[in-house]
Amino acid sequence: MTFILALQGALNQGVLWCIMALGVYITFRLLDIADLTVDGSFATGGAVAAVILVHGGNPVIAILAALLAGCVAGFVTGFLLTKCHIPAILAGILSQIGLYSVNLRIMGKSNIPLLGTKSLYDWHYDVGISTTQASIVVGILVTVLVVALLYWFFGTEIGNAIRATGNNENMVRAVGVNTDMTKMIGTILSNGLIALSGGLVAQQQGYADVKMGIGAIVIGLASIVIGETIFAKVSRNFIVRLFSIVVGSVIYRFVIAIVLQMGLSTDDLKLLTAIVVAIALAVPYFLARNRQLATYKRLTSEVDKKNA
Repeated sequence: MTFILALQGALNQGVLWCIMALGVYITFRLLDIADLTVDGSFATGGAVAAVILVHGGNPVIAILAALLAGCVAGFVTGFLLTKCHIPAILAGILSQIGLYSVNLRIMGKSNIPLLGTKSLYDWHYDVGISTTQASIVVGILVTVLVVALLYWFFGTEIGNAIRATGNNENMVRAVGVNTDMTKMIGTILSNGLIALSGGLVAQQQGYADVKMGIGAIVIGLASIVIGETIFAKVSRNFIVRLFSIVVGSVIYRFVIAIVLQMGLSTDDLKLLTAIVVAIALAVPYFLARNRQLATYKRLTSEVDKKNA
């Protein structure tokens, strides 16, 4: 029974955090930018949502405000990247550092408990299900909505321009597309989704903390890599790619839950995540290298036979 509850909790975390992973995917894969704002903007979403809730605000308004706050954080990163010509990694680091102080200002302290406040999951009392089950339902609904909107948006002219910018920026610029604008839109959208996830997670866990975003970028990358690895031989349709990230996020949480049930200390989770991401990123390289070596040996063998 304990194991079943652990898996249920893992599914709950997976469908909430996958929205953050979708945000990371936009910059990391589509724009080919290593945006490290993630840890800060995730906490910003939680902070904004928490402050609104403790003042009696509507949970939906709190989530939308978190989304907007994340968009502002993404705008700052995009501005540093495109207008100040600061390298992407450094621009993200600067935004992340600045957001730590901003989040403290928003909350007024390092931690805000949400006991006794309204949340998106309160309706579970009326239907007789647990908070975790209600959170899973809300997470799935929001995830489906986000995936549908992303699929639609990246099928538009602007969305295709953003994707093309990540593939070949020089070519896109040559045909008259403002790549600074596409990067700006990408970072805004990415961090908006990340903050939205932060707001949902804060309501689910019952508190917002200034450090709740630490390691979020690694979790996002782990979800992306796991999903891409599983769906590597499946159709590369864009909707499949988005779906793979959702699946990757859930599987990552399942793995964590299973490992914890086996007795791993929670202190080692970040190390485990880092190892998983490192292995997942390295495996494709070594597989490609082995294929190249095999091809080289086959060709040299054929040449030797002909010469003989």
